[in-house]
Amino acid sequence: MGVSEIFESMAYGPAPESAADALAWLVDQGSRFGHFIDGEMTAPGDEFESRNPATGEVLALVSQATQGDVDAAVAAARRAQGQWAKLGGPGRARFLYALARLLQKHSRLFAVLETLDNGKPIRESRDIDIPLAQRHFYYHAGMAQLMETELPGREALGVCGQIIPWNFPLLMLAWKVAPALAMGNTVVLKPAEYTSLTALLFADICRQAGLPKGVVNIVTGDGAVGEMIVGAPVDKIAFTGSTEVGRRIRTATAGTGKALTLELGGKSPYIVFEDADLDSAIEGLVDAIWFNQGQVCCAGSRLLVQEGIAERFYAKLRVRMDGLRIGDPLDKCIDVGAIVDPVQLERIRGLVGGNTEGETYQAATPCPEGCFYPPTLITGLSPASALMQEEIFGPVLVATTFRTPSEAVEIANNTRYGLAATLWSENINVALDVAPRLMAGVVWINGTNMFDASAPFGGVRESGFGREGGWDGLLAYTRAGRTAQPVKPLTPFAGAEAEPQPVDRTAKLYIGGKQARPDGGYARNVYDKAGRLIGQAPLANRKDLRNAVEAARGAAAWGGSTAHLRAQILYYLGENLSARSEEFARSIDRMTGARDGAKEVGAAVNRLFTYAAWADKFEGRVTQVPMRGVAMALREPCGVIGALCPDSAPLLGLVSLLGPALAMGNRVVLVASEAFPLIAADLYQVIETSDVPAGVVNLLTGSHAELAPTLATHMDIEAVWSFSSSDVSAEIERGAAGTLKRTWVNHGMARDWSGADGEGRAFLDAATEVKTVWVPYGA
Repeated sequence: MGVSEIFESMAYGPAPESAADALAWLVDQGSRFGHFIDGEMTAPGDEFESRNPATGEVLALVSQATQGDVDAAVAAARRAQGQWAKLGGPGRARFLYALARLLQKHSRLFAVLETLDNGKPIRESRDIDIPLAQRHFYYHAGMAQLMETELPGREALGVCGQIIPWNFPLLMLAWKVAPALAMGNTVVLKPAEYTSLTALLFADICRQAGLPKGVVNIVTGDGAVGEMIVGAPVDKIAFTGSTEVGRRIRTATAGTGKALTLELGGKSPYIVFEDADLDSAIEGLVDAIWFNQGQVCCAGSRLLVQEGIAERFYAKLRVRMDGLRIGDPLDKCIDVGAIVDPVQLERIRGLVGGNTEGETYQAATPCPEGCFYPPTLITGLSPASALMQEEIFGPVLVATTFRTPSEAVEIANNTRYGLAATLWSENINVALDVAPRLMAGVVWINGTNMFDASAPFGGVRESGFGREGGWDGLLAYTRAGRTAQPVKPLTPFAGAEAEPQPVDRTAKLYIGGKQARPDGGYARNVYDKAGRLIGQAPLANRKDLRNAVEAARGAAAWGGSTAHLRAQILYYLGENLSARSEEFARSIDRMTGARDGAKEVGAAVNRLFTYAAWADKFEGRVTQVPMRGVAMALREPCGVIGALCPDSAPLLGLVSLLGPALAMGNRVVLVASEAFPLIAADLYQVIETSDVPAGVVNLLTGSHAELAPTLATHMDIEAVWSFSSSDVSAEIERGAAGTLKRTWVNHGMARDWSGADGEGRAFLDAATEVKTVWVPYGA
């Protein structure tokens, strides 16, 4: 073949990578592995095979952990955690630097072993996975060094149970282990059943680095081992995997007080506008969907092309598909490697074979026998098609068209997922207009699959919650160093006095900017300490709550208003409350039987002013990613927040939830103090005169225990907070598993609403989602 023919065909000769060193390492270990517990490898137990998906060859025998193994690993981590935390950030940083250097020193060994075990092309494991894993340990070594000065008052959670998937075995390990260790936690990690070998190699370098015993523990096995870790006495669960399993973990951890982050499935849109650089968009698409054989949670698996260029784009794409090379993953010329396991291969075949819509095109390139699947494009699908909605997790791209940017946003958001999105346009105005409107935790502009340890990554909706990477990822592995006391339930005062009253005080609910009678038509008497009747408080039911949520959904424009406008309205609300401070103080004193009403009103006014001040100052950040471009971590409102207010400070507690939510652009459905509900009726009179748009604030009164399940399961509520005296934390977390909405509950512990614990960044963090927008630049 001549030079001109090579340029015509772009054919490459084979460039195989030697697997000798990796296979030798396996042999040196006896090709049989136990678990890594308390700094030592245990003797192998019941074993299962770890196979090379490209050849079917058995690489090693790996042990199935028992309950005793998991218990031993958790106990070792618990023993080690105190001393590891006391070592201090700079001390921990030294070990993290050592791990990073050892990952670099053995980078080729890790890359080859990853490819053997997972089936991904060696180019990807060598050039992407392993360098990113090193980057995470270097970055978080720096975070450990800075923790004491930059995160004052934060402390480690304790022992973290971590469960990682098979698509990025070492990289997902680094994403979870590095920040956990940096902040002073110890870990019990379970790699995926299919791909345990690089985690076991990592255990080997933990010993080489001199990491204290018990700081990192690795147990292997199937999903049953993951269930054991979830049920173990750990302080946090970090899981990356399927939405179905994430939902089960949310249910299993409900009410336990365990911190939880979930990075789950996705059906990410890849949007190409008519002014895009089509050739660049094609190359980006190759990386978006055929990278790692499409076995990527944030893969750009839904192609949305503007109608005017669709056929031209599809034609170019089919030509590019035909040039992709499928085969031995250890060949450095291969583009698409092996599917991880025959079970996954059959799932892909079943989903594609069962489709009866659109036109299917498979790359005209040789596809080896075995665990391989050709790059596939299915065009002409409707947005509601099963393949447009279901995560295939394979090298299958599904496509449809759109006419306008608004229609592109509508189709892109027509999914229950919200992990990532990509858009291509040479018009920066279009790009920066569309990006904030996409329901996704990460948006890539004119690029795709860009990651860095400094840039937060995570999803919304059924793609999970929590972030990994950057400062936001560190918060998930720390907590405020405070000593909390159990909530003391407050019961309403009893009385015998009945109607008539000199002045009727039958309060109403406040829904959609109007006073509304309760749907059930019931109210309860509210008495003072002496047993005298103060008035009646309505008892809201499920229908009232649904009406309130509907009103809040209708006030979506609040999220798009400027922070300056929101600040002005909060200042106005505080001023109007201040003007009626004496009246509110008397009302609080009479309802609670105490004498500190004036102090509580003053604190509530000050809190509104505080969040008015924060409204235009709690911004995101531009992260320092190693590329020509920026990754902007933007703060966005959650949407509709439902909250159960505390009893201990009926006005201040309500305002402490309302203030940060409104400041950040959310709409709220607040269920007032159950013991002292009439303060809400006093407050909505202030809200009505303070220019708060209708539907932004909705106030209900009634039983927290009865309303909590509806709050938790409502499809149109994005987050639920509970600081109730009622024992509803487990009910809320369990109910939230259906839609995987964010929850913030007190687990029966009290909060000092009048002090620093009652305000600040924790509330602002809970009121916002982080969206990372990547914008590469260059001529």
